[in-house]
Amino acid sequence: MDIWKKLTGELIDIVEWLDKTTDTLVYRFERHNNEIKNGAKLIVRESQAAVFVNEGQIADIFKLAGTYDLRTQNLPLLSTLQGWKYGFESPFKAEVYFVSLRQFTNNKWGTMNPIMLRDPEFGPIRLRAFGTYSFRIADAAAFVKNIAGTNARFTADGITEQLRNFIVSQFADVLGESKIAALDLAANYNELGNFIRDRIAPSVGEYGLEITSFNVENISLPPEVEKVLDQRTSMGIAGDLNKYMQFNAAQAMGNPASGAGGTMGQTMGMGAGFAMGQQMAQSMGNAPTASAPAASPPPLPGSAQFFVGLEGKQVGPFDVATLSQMAASGRLTRDTLVWKQGMASWTPASGVSEFASVFGSVPPPLPPG
Repeated sequence: MDIWKKLTGELIDIVEWLDKTTDTLVYRFERHNNEIKNGAKLIVRESQAAVFVNEGQIADIFKLAGTYDLRTQNLPLLSTLQGWKYGFESPFKAEVYFVSLRQFTNNKWGTMNPIMLRDPEFGPIRLRAFGTYSFRIADAAAFVKNIAGTNARFTADGITEQLRNFIVSQFADVLGESKIAALDLAANYNELGNFIRDRIAPSVGEYGLEITSFNVENISLPPEVEKVLDQRTSMGIAGDLNKYMQFNAAQAMGNPASGAGGTMGQTMGMGAGFAMGQQMAQSMGNAPTASAPAASPPPLPGSAQFFVGLEGKQVGPFDVATLSQMAASGRLTRDTLVWKQGMASWTPASGVSEFASVFGSVPPPLPPG
């Protein structure tokens, strides 16, 4: 009897799982012939759940951390399935699956192919997007039943591909319904992430999963479209392209003697630079001449088109009706410089006959007090 007690004492099992990996979602506790001794200790740690399966059917689930004695009172469903009406004293068969309930972070998602959209500014465009998300198992029984099955070890790689498909599908749908212009998407990354997380919640919930966070890191245009957009941005920064090109040309000719050529090169460089400087001064002063009138589209028949100098900048051209509105608002005065094709130089508006009708309804300034 003493030998039997000693043997049974040594045979009491400890059922536990110490996860040494970073990607395991479900681990099946291995026992010889799936036999667990009566009175075995079950240890469930924080962020774990233990699922008991009997002949392919889920029985008892231990969700709370702690140590349990595996007896009839702790295994009511398993006892019912195996017909233990009055308790049991012998080893019993059952599969035990440990499920990790922690969050699995920094999972990547991205669009394999561009998403076709109709942008209010650019028209039809193609967009790519990528980011990260985190998930966890919210329902251990549903995950074991629907996803993990009888795998001895189920890792995150087995589900992340399916999650990515859910995400990309919903992302394309949400992005199309949002009608947000491509240039305004960056200001709505957080809103898009939260909305997509809520949209895919029912789909992943059927698998016992929960998306705990969803981040949109970047939404990008195709490279060729980005190149054109960069050129457009550069044009806006450069301002007046004529002045910008003339300035670059003068800079390039400013030191022509850096290579071979000696004194002759310096002399030619100085002459060329002086001539370029005169051209720049004429252009920056907005002083077109009769020999080189400023380039502009031809006016409509019967409608004079004038350029106007406002705050040191050339604007226009404008027709007489527009000029009348500008005069009524005070932006255009009799002293404002104006010019149209065929005029030798810029002239105050009061000296141009077409402006007689413009100022006809505008009272002259009050005499000095």
